This record gives sequence, structure tokens and C-alpha cells, in this order.
Amino acid sequence: MNTIKLFMKKNYKVILILLGVSALLWSFMPKEPKENPEKDQLLLELVTYLLDRTHYDPPKIDDKFSQKVYTEYLKALDPMKRYFTQADIKEFSEYEILLDDMIQLKDLSFFDLTYDRINKRMLEAKDIYTEILATPFDFDIDETFDADYDKLAYAKDREELKSRWEKQLKLTVLSTLTDNLKIQEGKDVIEEDGDLTDEEITTTQKKDKKKEDKPVEKKTFEQLEEEARESTLKSLNEFFDVINDLERKDWLSIYLNSIVERYDPHTFYFAPEDKEKFDASMSGSFEGIGAVLRKKPEGVEINELVPGGPAEKSKKIEVGDIILKVAQTEDEEPIDIVGMRLDNVVKLIKGKKGTKVFLTIKKIDGTISIISLMREKIEIEETYAKSSIIELDGKKYGLIHLPKFYIDFENKDNRNAFTDVQKEIKELKSQGIEGIVMDLRNNGGGSLSTVVDMMGLFAKEGPVVQVKSSKGKQQVLDDKGTQIVWEGPLVVLVNNFSASASEIFAAAIQDYKRGIIIGSKHTYGKGTVQNLVDLNELLKKQPYGDLGALKITLQKFYRINGGSTQREGVLSDIVLPDRYSYIDMGERDMDNAMPWDKIERADYTAYKNDFTPIIEKSYKRIKTNEQFALIDENAQWINQRKDEKTFALQIDKYQERQKEIEEKAKKFKAISKYKNTLKFSSLPSEIKRISNDTILKDKRDRWHERLQGDIYVEEGINILKDLESFKAHPVK
Repeated sequence: MNTIKLFMKKNYKVILILLGVSALLWSFMPKEPKENPEKDQLLLELVTYLLDRTHYDPPKIDDKFSQKVYTEYLKALDPMKRYFTQADIKEFSEYEILLDDMIQLKDLSFFDLTYDRINKRMLEAKDIYTEILATPFDFDIDETFDADYDKLAYAKDREELKSRWEKQLKLTVLSTLTDNLKIQEGKDVIEEDGDLTDEEITTTQKKDKKKEDKPVEKKTFEQLEEEARESTLKSLNEFFDVINDLERKDWLSIYLNSIVERYDPHTFYFAPEDKEKFDASMSGSFEGIGAVLRKKPEGVEINELVPGGPAEKSKKIEVGDIILKVAQTEDEEPIDIVGMRLDNVVKLIKGKKGTKVFLTIKKIDGTISIISLMREKIEIEETYAKSSIIELDGKKYGLIHLPKFYIDFENKDNRNAFTDVQKEIKELKSQGIEGIVMDLRNNGGGSLSTVVDMMGLFAKEGPVVQVKSSKGKQQVLDDKGTQIVWEGPLVVLVNNFSASASEIFAAAIQDYKRGIIIGSKHTYGKGTVQNLVDLNELLKKQPYGDLGALKITLQKFYRINGGSTQREGVLSDIVLPDRYSYIDMGERDMDNAMPWDKIERADYTAYKNDFTPIIEKSYKRIKTNEQFALIDENAQWINQRKDEKTFALQIDKYQERQKEIEEKAKKFKAISKYKNTLKFSSLPSEIKRISNDTILKDKRDRWHERLQGDIYVEEGINILKDLESFKAHPVK
């Protein structure tokens, strides 16, 4: 292998020439089957070519890069180290420092090796877990399971692998069994967020832990243990059914992204299906029938109907119906979709608005009928901005919840975050509000141009963000001409998961001293700009069909004060305790994240606001607030437990530890039971919509119920109340 390495290094220029020649030959190649090595090689070449020439800061493609790709790829294939053995890893390790050269040569032999091996090992794994779950576990044996997978060595052989599976499954069954024993005894089951990450711990296992107001059938320990094994087996079978549907191209995407993500965390290759999902998430809409589907052995089940979509409006389709066949016209022979990969079924059903699709459906009562539906544009309601009027002490305030800075890149005249927020502000103003809370919690970002425009709704014309390209070219993006719609008190609510465009908005509000940023200690820390490149546009005459797209980091953005949000995020003016207060989260914890840096300050003039008295007043409230004190104590406990990865498999010890955890957790149940004194209501336009849409009404009722227990919104309103003095001195 060292000889091969030396040959590659010495003949690097020759290899590059060969790569250039090979690129010229693609347009002359005959059409090949759907999946073939030539297409895979073309993808690898295109992706690496683009990255090396357009990425903001491409890393050196050398042995160190190769080792990182190797490590991350194997972790992606087998994160819990329950498929590969040490013999597999020994074989794979021959390639550890060769991948950089193999990338240059479009050599996919390492991928081919691992692709064949992971499929083989997963088939073996299914046999292993099926055999293990066929026999009752002995929970009297004093043993433990170590779930620290990063430190865990790969199994020596199949026997050790089976032993590892046995312990892992034993823990899952023990957890379910313990919960079911409590339910039978009429006790509450305390569920915690964030600790259950294995794919086999599914919604099926977690829901309906306690049936209130219903008698619980008394069962023996043996019966409950058997049910726990059956539940685990069902969940694993569902997971492996999904895995079984994966094609070579899906595994290739994993390999490509193990390469691509070494450039930075936000550079990413989208396979064609993933590109469609990304577009839908950015625009908040798609074209189809408005149904969420789930694969079943007998066909594809209607799992959920989108309110107002063609399927729901037809009144002919219900949740639980099974789709058996799909046709595009009334006369054509329908395609049997039983056993078909779910993504392919979705492709058949989705289509341009105004076109029809014909579904052969088996109803819940067993009858079979053919139903035709006209495809329409479906809006994903939860993607869009929404508002609530909040009343406190006889005064009204506004809350605008913005999940992302969405825009339809294909048609910018369609619905977007800027125009929606503008509309919400105007209607809130018509209701006589005294201030606005912009809720950007969990807002992962979106369109850069949209956030620049949106800033103009709240502040005077001027620079919003600075952008720097890889070649050092700097540009200041200004809000030009947007009419200010809200000049009154403003609070921006953020958390650890507020990222990218939401950080630009929060930073600009803070730098202009236009409002107060409250929430987590800091935001996510994503200070980079990506562009989505359609690979099909680069090689229009290639014979392989859709190649997907590449999201590439091309620029970094900076605050108008010159500082970067990269890694550091935006620091809140008022830090509110939350469950992650003592855990570092976000970009700063990623080894491949770009560094923080600083450029010159933009030319801007901040408002003459001094929020110091308001901030001090808020901190006094926080310090004496029992709910915040309890949240802070919970955060410390979560931090203490985050590295707890060893679990007892002896039932008495396991239950004793669970009892300790639950006793402590009981104290923190009060966090979820908290109720504020605010009154929430919908805007008049929404009330009108709700009168004709019971599903939307239920969603808004649930949202208002959640807001009723939201202490962060409550403190935001208290701050707005303190800011009323600024109303007499408009922030201009």
C-alpha cells in the first residue's frame, strides 16, 4: 500500500491530466442502467471539482483529510458499532490514508467494499436480533451495558458482536418492561428528553405509556417481558425495512457527504429526492395531494392529511387507508406500489398542480376503490409566520413566531417571510399593541436577502450585514427603501438553536440598539453563507438523469460592528436560564467548523438607546423567580447526567437507579406545569379562517396552551412593559 501511495504522490500531475481528459468523454458515453459506477464517478468528480474551486476555504486534500473522511464515514455507517467486526476494520484500514488520492482518481473501490460489507452485516444483524428476541432475558444476572460508542472498540468476532447486541436489546426490553410494570401498578412513567437516541426507541414504544381512566389488565411478569420483546422486535423490523429500501445511491450519498462535510458542517450533497425536500422546506410549500405517507407491508398507508389539501377536501380519503396502485391517467395501467420504496411512491403521487393522479385505495372497511385527485399547491402551515395578541394588565402586546426565513427561490413572488411578517405587524398594530416579541427560537435561518429586507421593517435604512468571499472581497448589504412598519418597543427571543439568518437579524437589532435580545447565553454560531448548485445545470447532456445538487459555503457574513457570528453566535443582552445553560452547543463544538474572525466596522449609526436600566430590572426579576431557579437547577442536573452512559442490566439495580432519577425528576415536573398570567388570542383575520377550519383552530388552541406555560415569552412581555417609556422617545 505504501508503494501505491508513493506512486500516486509522484504522478499527481499525470493523474490530473487524465481526470481532465476523462471529463471530456462523459458526453460520448452510452446510456447505462439506473445505477452504475460511471455515474457515481461523475458525481464524485463534479462534487470535488466544485468544492476545490468555489468553497470559501477548501482544506488541503492530504493524508490528514483522508483520515478524517475515513473516521466520519465509518461512524456514519455504524455509529453504535454493532455491525462491523475488527476483521472488517482491519481490512478497511488499508484505505485510511489513501482516500485523498482515490478521490482525485475517482476511485470508488473503498466505497464498493464498505457498501457490500454493510449490507451483508445488516442482513446478519437481522438474524442476530431476531434470534436473541425469541428467548426471554434473564434479568437476575449482574451485568452492565456501556453505551459510550465513541470509546467502545469494535467487536472481535461474530460471537462478541452477538453479545453486544444481546446487552443492547436487553437494555431496551428492560426499559420497556419497567415502564409497563409501573403502568400495571398505576404509577406515572417519567419520560426524559434527549437520553433515548437509538433508532429502535420509536414513537410506537414511547406513546401511550399510561392509559388514564382505563382499567389496566393485570399480567404476569413473564407476559409483560414477552410483550416488551415483541415491541422491540417490531420497532427493529420497521427500522430494518427502511434500511432494506435503501439503494446504492443512498449509501453513496453518505460516502459523498463524509467527504463534503469535511470542508465545513454546512456544505452538503443533496440527492435528487433530498433536493426536493430542501426546496419544500425553504418555500414552505410543495405540489401534490396533501398527505403524509407511511410504508406498510400491504402497501402505503395514509398517515396524516394536510388541512385544506386535495386529499382532505375530497372527503374520500381517511387516515388509515392503504394505497395499492398509482396511475397518472384514467386509461393507463396503474403501477402496483406494494413493496416499493416510499420515496418512489411519493414521486408517483406528487406532480404539478392542475394535473390528476388516480389512486387505487383499500379503505379501512376493506373495500377497494379508485379515487382521482387534482394536485394542488400545498402550504406547510407550520413553516410560516404566525402571531398572537397578548394581554397583560389591560394592555396588548404582539408575539410573532417565525420558524425560518423562508422564500420560494423558484418564484420570489410567492409567499415569503418578509411579506408575511410585514402583514402580521400591520394587523397587530391595528389591534393597538404596545410592543412586539419576535420569537426566533429554533429558527435555523433561511434566505439572506429576506432577513436584510425584514430588518427594514423595524429600523432606519442602513447596513444590515457584511459579506466576505473567499478571495477577500467584502460587500455591505443594506436595507434600501423598506418602509419601517414598527418603531415601538422590540424584544427578540432566541435560543441555542437560533442560527444563520436569525443570528443576522438578532445581531443587527443589537448593534443598532434597536431592541433587546433575550434567551440562551448565545445563539448557534453559524456565520457562513451557502449557495445551492444544481449539478444538472453543469452537464446538461450527461446520460444519467438527475444528479442532485451541492450546497457549498461560498462566503462568511459579519455583523455591522465587524465581528463574526461564526462559532461565537450572538450573546443575549439578557440571559434566561434554560435546560442547556451548562452545556456548550452549536458550531463551537464542531471540529470542522470555520474559525471566528473579525473585519472592519461598517458605516452605521446606532440608535441612542440605553437599555441598561431595563436589563437590570429584568435580571432582578429573574433572580427572584422560582420557576427560573428550578429551570437552572434542572440544567445543572442535566449537565451532571450528560456523560452517564453505563446502565445496569440487573433488574433490581436498574429499577433502583430509575427510581433515583424519577425522584429527582419529580421535582422538575413543575417546570412543565407552570402557567403564566398572560391572555393569548388570535388576530381577527385568523379567527375568520379558524371558523371554517377546525384543524387550524385545534393547532392554534394547542399553541396558545403551550404559550400559557412559556416563562420566556412572559419575561419578554415584562420587558416590553418596562420599555414603554421608550415609546415617548421613538427610536430614530
